[in-house]
Amino acid sequence: MPIGMERFKIIHDTVHGSIRVRGVFLGLLESPELQRLNGISQLGLAHLVFPGANHTRLEHSMGTAWVARKLGRALDLPADEVDLLTAAALLHDVGHGPFSHTLEAVLHHKLRIDHMDLTVRVIRGEDTMVPKAEQRLGGMPTVEEILERHGLDPAEVADIAAGRSPLSPSILDWQAGHSKPRPRRNEKRYLRQLVHGPLDADQMDFLMRDSHYTGVAHGAIDMERIMNTMALSKGELVIHEKGVPAIEGMLVARGLMYSSIYFHKTVRIAELMLSRAVEGALKGDMAEIQKMTDNELLAWLRGRGEYQKRTVLRLKYRMLMKRAYGLNVSDVTEDRKERLLELASYDRLRRVEDDVCDRAGLPPGSVVIDLPQPELLLSEPRINKTGVKVLTHNGVRYFAQLSPFGKALEARNVSRWVLMVATDKEHVQKVQKIAERVLFG
Repeated sequence: MPIGMERFKIIHDTVHGSIRVRGVFLGLLESPELQRLNGISQLGLAHLVFPGANHTRLEHSMGTAWVARKLGRALDLPADEVDLLTAAALLHDVGHGPFSHTLEAVLHHKLRIDHMDLTVRVIRGEDTMVPKAEQRLGGMPTVEEILERHGLDPAEVADIAAGRSPLSPSILDWQAGHSKPRPRRNEKRYLRQLVHGPLDADQMDFLMRDSHYTGVAHGAIDMERIMNTMALSKGELVIHEKGVPAIEGMLVARGLMYSSIYFHKTVRIAELMLSRAVEGALKGDMAEIQKMTDNELLAWLRGRGEYQKRTVLRLKYRMLMKRAYGLNVSDVTEDRKERLLELASYDRLRRVEDDVCDRAGLPPGSVVIDLPQPELLLSEPRINKTGVKVLTHNGVRYFAQLSPFGKALEARNVSRWVLMVATDKEHVQKVQKIAERVLFG
C-alpha cells in the first residue's frame, strides 16, 4: 500500500467532533465484541429520568480511545505505547452486560466476577461476549487475534484496560482479603493510570458525554487544561501544580454527576426493578445473559413469567415503584450502622425484602430495598479516590494535600440516602409503616 494510503475512517462524534480511526483502532472497532456495545445503553435506565440519555457503550468506548490517544500524544509517548493505550481504552468496557452497570450486583453474586474480570478474559482470548448461536456466523476475528495482528500483546492490553499490575488480583479479590500488589520498579504505571485511574480517559469521556446527553451541566471539565499540565515522574502520571484547579473541577464534577444522574433515586428504583426480575428468572444462565444486548434481555424476560413480563411493561411505560421509606446519612446512629452492615449481604437483603412483603400481605417482589454504597463500590471503585499526584516546586505531593476539595471529596457520600425502600404506588403507606420495624426492630 502506498505511503499515506493506510485504510482509515472518519467518525463524527457528538462530543469530540470528527475522529480519525485507523490501524488497531479501526480493526477493533469492526470486531463483534465492540459492535455488540452498540446495543447497550451507556446509562442503563437513566433515560426514564433524563430522556436524552440514549447513548451507547460503543460511543463511550470510541470517545475514551480518542481521549487516551490525545493524552498519549500530549505526553510524547512512543507510537507503540500510544497504540497500547488506544486499544486498552477502546476495549475497557467489552465485558459489560445489558443496561451497563444495572446487573453488576447480580453478576457478582451469581458468578463472583465483575464486568472488568470479563473484559480481561475477552482481551486475553479466554472468553467471548458473542453468544454461542451467533459464533457460527464465521468471519468474526477475536479481539485477541486483532491485537496480535497489529503487533500488540493481549495480556499487556488487558492489564492496562483493567488498571492492574500483571497477574494482580481484581478489586473483588482485594475486598476478599488478598493484599494489594506493590508496583514493580521501573514499571510504566502511567499506561494503566491513563485508562483506569483517579484521572483517566474513561472518566474524562463519560463525564463530558453523559453531561451532554442528559442536559445536566455538572459534567463540564477543562480537558485541554488537564491534558496540557500532565507529565510523567518515575513511571507515574502527575499533574503540574498549575493544573490543580482543573483537577478540582473534574473531581467535583464526578461527585456531582454520580449524585445527580448515576445514583438518582428514580433511576435506582428502575434498575432495582429490572434486577429483581432478572434474578427471579435465572436458572444458572447468568453468563449467557451477560452477553445479551438491552433489547435481547427485555425480550428474554417477557417469556420468563408473569412477574418478568409485567416488569418489562412497567419499564416500557414508566410505571415505576415509589419511595416508601428512606434513611438519610444524617439519621444513621451507631446501632443502625451495625444493622446496615448486616444488610449489605446480598442474600440477607433479599430475605428482608420478602419479609416486608409478607408482613404487608403483598406478593414477593413487590418491595425493593436499595443500599447504594456496596453497589457503588462494586461498579465504580474510583469514586472516592483523589490520589492524583501533583508536581510542585517542593517535589511530588498528593492532590488532597494541596486542595481543600481533596478530603471533602473522599468523605462525601454520593447519595443523600444510605437506605431506600420502594414499592408500588398503592402500597406506599402500608410499606412505610412496616419497613422500619422489619429493618431495625
